[in-house]
Order: sequence, then C-alpha cells, then structure tokens
Amino acid sequence: MDYAGKLSEALDALKSEGRYRVFADIVRHRGSFPRATFHGPSGEDEIVVWCSNDYLGMGQNELVTAAMHEAIDLVGAGSGGTRNISGTTHYHVELEEEIADLHQKEAALLFTSGYIANDATLSTLGRIFGDSLIISDELNHASMIEGIRRGGGPKRVWRHNDLEHLEELLQSVPLDHPKIVAFESVYSMDGDIAPIEAICDLAHKYGALTYLDEVHAVGLYGPRGGGIAERDGILDKVDIIEGTLAKGFGVMGGYIAASSAVVDVVRSYAPGFIFSTSLSPVLVAGVLASVRHLKSSNVERERHQERATKLRRMLLDVGLPVMMCESHIVPVMVKDAVLCKQVADDLLSDHKIYVQPINYPTVPRGTERLRFTPCPLHTDEMMDDLVRALDAVWTRHNIKRAA
Repeated sequence: MDYAGKLSEALDALKSEGRYRVFADIVRHRGSFPRATFHGPSGEDEIVVWCSNDYLGMGQNELVTAAMHEAIDLVGAGSGGTRNISGTTHYHVELEEEIADLHQKEAALLFTSGYIANDATLSTLGRIFGDSLIISDELNHASMIEGIRRGGGPKRVWRHNDLEHLEELLQSVPLDHPKIVAFESVYSMDGDIAPIEAICDLAHKYGALTYLDEVHAVGLYGPRGGGIAERDGILDKVDIIEGTLAKGFGVMGGYIAASSAVVDVVRSYAPGFIFSTSLSPVLVAGVLASVRHLKSSNVERERHQERATKLRRMLLDVGLPVMMCESHIVPVMVKDAVLCKQVADDLLSDHKIYVQPINYPTVPRGTERLRFTPCPLHTDEMMDDLVRALDAVWTRHNIKRAA
C-alpha cells in the first residue's frame, strides 16, 4: 500500500473541489475585539473578524476575564481529573445550578464542548431506551447525527421544519414505542428558527421526548438568555435542552439541562462524560460570570440584534444576495466552492477583513456562502468598510447579485 500516495490523493481531491480548509492564524485584541492580528505568509496584518461565534463579545467582557483571573489565582490552572476523580470543583457545581435555573429544569450537566454534549447524550439515550426511534431534522448538526448513529437504534430524518412530514414519521410507529424528536432552535448556516412549540406538541401527542439544541441561541434570546424556548415561553414543553458555553457566553464548554433522572443517567453511562477530564475551573469561573451577567442584562442582546438587522439592510442596499432569515446570522450566497474561497481570500488580503468560506460538507454543494456574524462590538465604520469591500470583490469576480 502506498500510504503517502493515498493521503496525498485525498488532500488533492479536497483542494480541487475548493473544500480544503485553511486555518487563519489570528490573535484577538483584548479590549478592541473584533480587531485582531493575522499571522499570514507575508507577515502580520491588522484585521477585523466577521465570523466569530463569540456572538456577544462576552469573551472580552471585563466581568468574565476578572472572574478567570481570580480563579487562577485561587485554584490554579487545571481541574485535576475527570468529574468522578477530583475534577468536580465548586465552580462546576455552581454553574450546573445556574444552567438548570436558566432553563427551568431540575438539573444540568457540563461537558467539554457542545459537540460532546450532543454526541454523548443522544448516543447514551439511544442505548438506554433500546430500540428507541430517533427522528432527526435533516439540517441537524454533525454532533447530533454522530450521537444518533452511535446510539445504534433506528433513526428517521424529517424534512427541515416540515411539521407534516414529522407527524407522518411519528404516526409510523406504535404510540407506546419509545421515540425522541431531535432538532435545533436556530440553524446556524441558514439562520432560520424552528417552530419549537408546534414540534413539541406533535412529539408529545405521539409519546415522544423532545431534544432541543439551543447552541446558537443561548445567551442571545429570551429575557434571561435562555434561548428561543425561553423567548417563546415554552421551556416546559422541551424535555432536554442542549447548549454551548463557547458562543453566546463567550468561553468554552457544553451542557444539557433536563430532569434529574435524564441527567443522572447520562452522567452515569456516557463514556464521553465519564472518561473526559473536566473543564478547567478557570474556564468555568468565566462562564459562571457570563451566565449570571446575561441573566440580568439585555444590553448586549439588544445591541446584537440591532447590529445584525443593520448589516443585513446595508448588504441588501448594494444588491448582495443575502439569505433572509429571522435570526442574527447573515449569510451571503456565492454558490461556488472555489469562488467562495477566492472571495474570502481577497477580502483578507486586500481589505483586511476575515470571514471564513462555508463549503460542503457544512452546507450542501451549490449553496456555498460567506457567513457573517455581527456582534455588539462591530462599529458603523467597520460595517461601512465591509460593505464597500464586498461590493468591490463582487464586482471584480462578476458574481451574481440579488434580483
């Protein structure tokens, strides 16, 4: 076997399709984000970041960074082990209590990432419930898909946000057969929002549990940052909520919030939880400060929505093909993988604007796009610069504009 040849062949295939991923080497500027330094082939450049998932800029918030400084001075850097073996600190216990309260659930459980939270929880529940049918929205995140696959039970995929198709699948199995309906609130690539209440009502009508991924909504929506389900006043209709601590809350980690029984089963059976070193207490202290702050402050959320709305309008005014949605995500369609990467490269090299091209398999082929995530810290001047740069690059490459 020519191992080196096979590896080279695999990488060449990605490059020829425009899907080879290049990591941008950046250093964020504390106190002036979204400004950052890009370390590129020609040296260092000062850039503006337009694709960060630190949606509210909480990774720069002084309350968060002060809490992390205090924690490292008090307890040191690492957690020291898994949650079962010395890795449960008082910071972890307090944060799980805050998250359970945020979602009005009996209990919560921390994970090292949102990916692990989805993978570990769905695979564990799939095994515990035996031949449970998991019905998954077709646009669910890769972590949900992997968790469902590893659970080993039957699964069905329902057309995105299609309630009729969901009911058809629910009706296809006996009422007393175990079922889980798994879906997201905000779909991060298209920016649309699921009809959560209608999905939950259908699921419960047919005896199914509901599993809601609020990764791109927690911190950002609801009077206390509890996500779309809190915003809509339907937290009680969702059985299991999964979220992240790395986006709206600005640090790192993931979690689930549910009944005490669900949390205890996942805690006791999920290898991804049991055998992982717990989050550093320094990180947990930062998240704890972030969650507590956003439970009482709407300033960041209001500014965030205003920025997203304004940027979308500005891009439309110059005829750029913005994908319309009701969330904070601002996708601009390119519809060609090679061209999408070229546009992103031109924005970075010529205009000092960093946005990552979104290509297959993150989105279907032919729907390649740039995904902008304006945050409360993006200024009007930054927006003007971005729109001018996009207008120039679109013209240079003769890319189709909006009708």
